[in-house]
This record gives sequence, structure tokens and C-alpha cells, in this order.
Amino acid sequence: MKKFFVSALLFAVTVSAYAHSAADTVAMTIAGKPVSIDEFLFTAKKNGETDLSDKKNLKAFVELFENYKLKVADAEAEGLDKTDSFKEELDKYRSQLISDYLSDRAGEEKVLSDEYARLNEVLDLTHILFFLPQQTVSKDTVAVYQQALAAYQRIQQGEDILKVGAELAKKDSAHVGYEQVRSFFPMRTVKAFEDYVYQMPEGAVSMPIRTKFGFHIVKLNRRISNPGRRQVSHILIPFAQDSVTRTEEETYKLAEEVYQKAVDGNDFAELAKKYSADKASAQKGGLLPVFGLGEMVAEFEQAAFAIKNPGDISQPVKTRFGYHIIKLEKNLGIQSFDEIKKSWYRQMSQGEWNFALHQSFDDRMKKEYNFVFHPEAYAELQAICNDYFPTDPKFFEQAKDLNKELMRIDTVSFAQNEFAAYIQRCPFSVKTYAGDFMKEVLDLCIHDVLSSMERKNLPTKYPEYKFLLNEYRDGTLLFAISNQKIWNKPAEEQAQLEADWIKELKEKYPVEVNWKALEKAVKK
Repeated sequence: MKKFFVSALLFAVTVSAYAHSAADTVAMTIAGKPVSIDEFLFTAKKNGETDLSDKKNLKAFVELFENYKLKVADAEAEGLDKTDSFKEELDKYRSQLISDYLSDRAGEEKVLSDEYARLNEVLDLTHILFFLPQQTVSKDTVAVYQQALAAYQRIQQGEDILKVGAELAKKDSAHVGYEQVRSFFPMRTVKAFEDYVYQMPEGAVSMPIRTKFGFHIVKLNRRISNPGRRQVSHILIPFAQDSVTRTEEETYKLAEEVYQKAVDGNDFAELAKKYSADKASAQKGGLLPVFGLGEMVAEFEQAAFAIKNPGDISQPVKTRFGYHIIKLEKNLGIQSFDEIKKSWYRQMSQGEWNFALHQSFDDRMKKEYNFVFHPEAYAELQAICNDYFPTDPKFFEQAKDLNKELMRIDTVSFAQNEFAAYIQRCPFSVKTYAGDFMKEVLDLCIHDVLSSMERKNLPTKYPEYKFLLNEYRDGTLLFAISNQKIWNKPAEEQAQLEADWIKELKEKYPVEVNWKALEKAVKK
């Protein structure tokens, strides 16, 4: 079904001009249902029939097309188009088809590929976060911003960012947090933070950055070329725990003995089962799941990524858990774009990245539907959300009498108070700062209106849309009736059953071909 759908979309681009040129007359009537010239030509081109001006070719294809439509008519007579499974299948395809028209796939692919390019680098950064309340207006941010700015100035004057963060968090842990992130990857946190840190130079300290969490001061310690992923096996010789009472020196000595057994050729998996305190991995011969930077404790990670060749074994590596003997199983690279883009697309579609995915489509629709926006009218609403969060009833109370035109899409005008009412109905934003929240809801509103207009205009704007939908409908019915009548029978009987069925259909349903209209259309 997916292959069928993709090929249909690819064909739609090439056939649309041809379909426009055909006269909108009836090509034939089958079982009382007319088939337009446009639909006939669409199907012919889709099936590779390029020279229908040749009478022999035209006659042959008309015969095939008749048989196809007769089978569909038989499926309808059997009530197969009334079943819940058929309706569900057609609705699913219709949604998929509409989704493809109401998007810019090339633009979405670029958003994904630009994000994927960030995977080439892993960032080592430190940041201090000054928390903002869940719903924040401008006046609430002033004191927090000043606190963040003061921390920034201390760091600029030479103080260590970790020490400043630790001091401030100790004084007020409810409102300040800090951390060093050894391995920061794309798609791991909010977009505003990621976008900012990926454009920072090494060693730079940021001015306060606002996200939905609050204000961040960030120092980018270094950029690291992404080494990809590793899979290793390990044997853990633990420090004193439970019934184990040996000293650290004794622990290291045992680790050295096990290491020597491994390099001397003893089976690593058997050694893991015998000696490793990590029972979960020991049962698998010491094998651990695939991991990348930042997913293991630092000492273990450093040793694992230092091993060059699969099969090589590290000397005992000390972590807080004990001594590890590590064997490299697989040296894996970065996941390919094709491997990762589907999950990233799904992730982007469900969060704030959705606006980046929509951007190219929305920009194109704004041009097509003559979008006009009035910043001065928006500024009046912005002034209200400086004091009241947009979902606060007091915000709407202040905005309900504002009736200047905020924007115009095609011939439809939207006043300020209409948008204020939209915020109350559709408060879909994860932003916690009032101005950011209102801007995101505005973008959502514009996208909704543009999409609704485009959806309404699909059948007239894209003639191939109705043909693709009808083709899928008929194809689904054809599959169901053919399976019922022919394909579930023994293979050696199918050819005769097919011939008998066609003969029965031609006697059962009337067919009238408009040869004059067809011959005229195919000569154009």
C-alpha cells in the first residue's frame, strides 16, 4: 500500500498539466456511473500508456479499464464499500494524502538534515539555571534576570562558573540549579537552549538565555568530534560490598589476574560469568548495550572509547564501582540520517519543533493566500500580556474590546479580540513566558487557518487529488473482490475463473464508451 501511495504522488506531479488540458466530458459509463475523460487519462498515464493516439493501444487500454471498473462495480454490489474495515482504510489514506498536500516535505527534510548535522559535534558545557515561575509575565522576570546578569558579570570577571553555580544553588536551591554536561547532543532538551549553544564558540559565556525553564548562563567548554557509538563487554571486580571484604589493593590484584587470563586467550564471556559482579551483563558474557558519549561514568567511557580494534581488551579501569576489564565488541559510527530521521520527525511533530517543520509550508501558504499582519495591532495585545498571562481571564477582559485588524488571510480578516478568544479556546503552548506563549499560539493560529483554507481548496487546486483518492478507493475494492472471487482459489483454476468472471460482469452491468470524446482527447 505504501509503495502504491508513493508512486501515485510522484505521478501526480507529471500528470496534472495533462489532466487540465483534457476536456471535462464523459469517457464512458459503467454500471450507470460516468467516468470522466480526465480520470481515464490520469489512469492511462499512471499505467504507462503514452501513445493512446494509436487506435489499437486505445482500444486495448479501454478494454483493461472497463474490466477494472466492472470489478469495482461488482465489489460495490457486494457491499464491500460499506464495511467498517474499508471505511477505516480509506479514511487512513485520505488523512495521509491530505497530510502530504498540507506540508512541504522538502522543507521538513531540510529541518531534519540541519538538525542531523549537529550530531557531528558533541558539546561539553556548564550552565547555571535561574528558574522562572510556571506562568511568567514581564514584571516577574526582572529580578530573576538581574540575578542571572550578576552571575554572568562575575564569571566574565574571572570567577569559575561551577563555583559560582555551586554557591548560588547552596543559598537558594529552590530557584537556582547548575550542572556540567560532558556530552550534550541535539534533540535532548528545549529548542531555544539547543539553538543557542550550538552556535556558541568554544570558551564563550552567554548572556542570560531565556527558555521555558528560566534564564541560563552557559559556558561552552569545548566542542568534541562525535566518535559514534561502542558496544563492549566488561568484567567488574567490585570494591568491598556485601560479603566481599577485600581491600582496594586486593581488588586491583584480582582484576589484574582476570585481565591476564583474558589476554592469555581464556574465553572472555566465561570469565565474565565467573568473576563479574555485574550479574545482569555477566549472564550475557559481560555484554553491555550500545552506548555513546555521556551514557557511562567518565572513567569507563574514556577507556572504552580509547580501545581501537574490536577484540582488544583494556587494562583494569577504576571507577567508583570497582575495576573493570573492558573488551571492545563493535566500533559503531554515528547513526545514519535514514536510521534516525523517522524517530526525530515523530519527536519534532509532537513538540515545539513542530513550528520549525511547518515553517516552509506556512511561508508558502502566506504568499499564496496574501497574508497581511499588523505589528502595531499585535503590540497592543503584547502590552496586555506584559501584565497578564494570555490564558488569564483578565487578559481576555482587557482584550475583548480591541477590534483592530490583526491579520488578514485571503479575504478573511481577524481582529485582535478574535485572536484573544482563540487563545482561550486553543492554549496549546509549552512556553512559560507570556510573550513567548502568545507568539507560539499566534503561529499555531496562522497555521490552522492556512491549513483549513488549503484543505478546503484541495479538490479544485489539485485536480489529481480526487483522482488519487478515487484510485485508492477503487484499488482497495478491486483487491477485496479479486481475493474473494479469484485469488483464494487454486492457482491452476484462476485464469479460467477470471475469464468467466469478466464474461459474467459484461452481461450483468451495462457499458457505454464515448469513443468520439476519447479519440478527440487523446489527440491533444
